[in-house]
Amino acid sequence: LLFKGRGKSCPAAHPGLCLTEPCINVASAVMRALDRSVDPCHDFYNYACGGWVKKNPLPEGKSRWGPFSDLWEHNILAMKHLLGKTPCFESARSSKAEEKAQRYYQACMNEVKIEELGAKPLQELISQIGGWALTGPWDKNNFQEVLRMVSANYHTSPFFTVFVSTDSKNSNSNIIQVDQSSLGLPSRDYYLNQTANEKYLTAYLNFLTELGVLLGGAQETSRTLMAEIVDFETNLANITVPQEERRDEELIYNKMEAKDLTTLIPAVDWMPYLTEVFAPVPLNQSEPVVVYAKEYLQQVSDLITKTNKSLLNNFMIMKVVRKMGSILDQRFQDAEQRFLEVMYGTKKSCTPRWKLCVSDTDSALGFALGAMFVKATFAEDSKAIVSAHKRQKGAAPAARGAVSLTMVGDIKWAFEDSLRNVRWMDSETKKAAKEKADAIYNMVGYPEFIMNATKLDKVFNDFEVVSELYFQNVMQYYNFSARVTADQLRKTPNRNQWSMTPPTVNAYYNPTKNEMVLPAGILQAPFYSRSWPKALNFGGIGVVMGHELTHAFDDQGREYDKDGNLRPWWKNSSVEAFKQQTQCMVEQYGNYSINQEPLNGKHTLGENIADNGGLKAAYKAYVNWIEKNGEEASLPALGMTNHQLFFVGFAQVWCSVRTPESSHEGVITDPHSPSRFRVIGTISNSQDFSKHFGCKADAPMNPKHKCELW
Repeated sequence: LLFKGRGKSCPAAHPGLCLTEPCINVASAVMRALDRSVDPCHDFYNYACGGWVKKNPLPEGKSRWGPFSDLWEHNILAMKHLLGKTPCFESARSSKAEEKAQRYYQACMNEVKIEELGAKPLQELISQIGGWALTGPWDKNNFQEVLRMVSANYHTSPFFTVFVSTDSKNSNSNIIQVDQSSLGLPSRDYYLNQTANEKYLTAYLNFLTELGVLLGGAQETSRTLMAEIVDFETNLANITVPQEERRDEELIYNKMEAKDLTTLIPAVDWMPYLTEVFAPVPLNQSEPVVVYAKEYLQQVSDLITKTNKSLLNNFMIMKVVRKMGSILDQRFQDAEQRFLEVMYGTKKSCTPRWKLCVSDTDSALGFALGAMFVKATFAEDSKAIVSAHKRQKGAAPAARGAVSLTMVGDIKWAFEDSLRNVRWMDSETKKAAKEKADAIYNMVGYPEFIMNATKLDKVFNDFEVVSELYFQNVMQYYNFSARVTADQLRKTPNRNQWSMTPPTVNAYYNPTKNEMVLPAGILQAPFYSRSWPKALNFGGIGVVMGHELTHAFDDQGREYDKDGNLRPWWKNSSVEAFKQQTQCMVEQYGNYSINQEPLNGKHTLGENIADNGGLKAAYKAYVNWIEKNGEEASLPALGMTNHQLFFVGFAQVWCSVRTPESSHEGVITDPHSPSRFRVIGTISNSQDFSKHFGCKADAPMNPKHKCELW
C-alpha cells in the first residue's frame, strides 16, 4: 500500500522491508489502528488512532481504555498466576517475602471467610477508636485521641496529611512534612460547582448513607449525618488550595519547628499527635518540620474549632469507613460499585475478585510480588538495552551494536544537544542545566535488592501475614507501613528506594533524587520490543524516557539543582525568559477542550512541557541512530517512511476511549492533558513532524506559531 496522505518520501537509501514475524505482526497492529480516511495534517490523532477507537469499545466495567490499560491487564494476569500457585520455596531464588505475598493474596480471595465476618471487623475497630455517634455511644471529649488514632493506625488524614519525605532544600535529609488533605471526591471542583456536579454529589451522599446503614445506622439518621459530612467537606473544599496554585514549590515551602505548629494550627495538640504518629521515634519541640499550604492549615484549624464535636467525630470515623469498607463483604463492594458507576460512567459489571486482590497485593507487598513478576516475565537484556552508561563529554551515540545498550543515554545526549541551541537561556544557567542532565540517575527494570532473598526478607520481616483473615492483614500492613515511615525519619534518603513497584505500567522522575525510574512493567510492547524497528522503540519507550528526563526541567523540576536541592540556581533573566516561553503552552493547551470543557493550561503545564521535550529528544536520538547505523528496513504494507512510523508509533501509544464522566474527572484532576491533546499538542509544535508528513503551512497540525521550550 502507498501512503494515502500528502507525505513526502524520505530520500535516504532504503534497505528494503522487514519481513520477520515480529515486523509483520506489528505492521498489522499499526495498520489496524490507523484511519487512512483522515488527513494526518488535519487531525493526526484520528489518523493514527481512528481505526483503534472504532475497533475498541470500552470494556464492560471500565471508564477508560488504552494501551496502558491493556498492558496492565496483561501484567496482572501474570501476577494472578504467580500468586495463585501453591507456595513452593525450595528454590534458593525464592524468599519468605514472596510467600507472604501469596498468603496475602489468598486471604483476600477467601470470600467465604470475608462474607462470614461481614461488617464485624470494622464495627469492632470503630469501638476500639471510641465509638461512632451514628451507631452507638461515643465520647464527645476525645477529639484529640481519635484524630491521633485514625492518623497513626489507619492511614487516614481527615484534615491534613503528615508524612516523612526528603527535605526539598536538603536532599541528604528526611523530614516531617505537613500538607493539606485530600477530599472524599476527586477534586474541590465537585463541591464548589454544585450545579454542574449535582449527580456526583447525590451519588456520593447515597453511597455514604448506605455505608452508614450497613454498619448499623438507621436510614434516616444516616442520611442526615452524611449530609452534614458532605457540607463539612464542602467547607474543606472552599479552603483547599487548587493544584495549579501550588506549582511553585519555592513559594509553598515553609520550614519551622514542631512547637511552631501549635501557633499555626492551635486546634491540634501537636506534640502528642506527632509522638503517636511517629512512634517509637523520640521527638521534641525543636523537631524540624516542613509545612506546605500554610494558609489552608490556618483555616482548617479555625474550621475545626468552630465545628461541633459530634460532626468532627462523624467525619473522622467516616474517613476510616471509606478506607476500610472496600475490604469488607460483598454488600460493601456493591455499594461502592454503584457509586463508581455514576462517578466514572462505567457500565454495571462486577470486577473479578482476583483483580482487586492482585492490585491490593501489589500495593502492600509490591516488591515481593515484583520479584516474582521479574523472575517470571522480564528479560534481563531489556534492562541492558534501555539502561544508560556514562558517556564521555560531548560524545555522540555509539555505533551499531553498542547503541542498543545505551538507549537512555541516547535520549540524554539528544536533550543536551538541543539544550546547547536554546537561545532564551543565559550561558551560565545553561552550563548548570547540562550538569544536571548529566547527573540524572537512571533506575531501570527493578531495584536490585528484590533479587536477593535475604535483603527482600529483611524489608518485610516485620510484616506479619495470616492465612485467612484479610481484614487483619490490611491492618497489619497499615501498622507495618507506619513503622517503616517513622524509621525513615532518622535515616538518610535512600537513592535506590523506588516509589513504583516493578510490574507498574508507568515511569516517573523524582526531583529530590534527580533520578528517573522505568519499571519492568512498561518495558514491553507497545512501548518496547527488541524485535521491532528502532522507529517504534524510540517513538514508544524513547518518548517516555524523554518525557521523564524533561521533567527535570519543567516548571517544578527546574527549581531543583543537580543534587536534588530546591534552590534558586537559575539567573533571574533565564527564569523570566522561561516563564515567557512556557506561557505559550499555557495558552495553547488552555484553548483545547473536551466535551465543551476547556483544559487548564496552568495545571497541565509540567506534563505538557515533558510531552513536548520528550518527543523532541526521542526523535533527535532516533535521527542520530540513523546517522550512525544507516536506515533500517521498513515495515511492510504501511507505505510509510520510518520517520513517519516514529510519529505514528508515538501517537498510537495514546489511543484511548473514555466515558464522559471519566473525561470530566480527568480535566479537573489530572495534571496530564487528555490523550488526544498529548498527541496533537506535541506534534503541532514539531517542525520535524510537518516536514515528514508534508503538511502545508497553516494546516491544523502545522500552525505558524509553535511553542518550543527545550
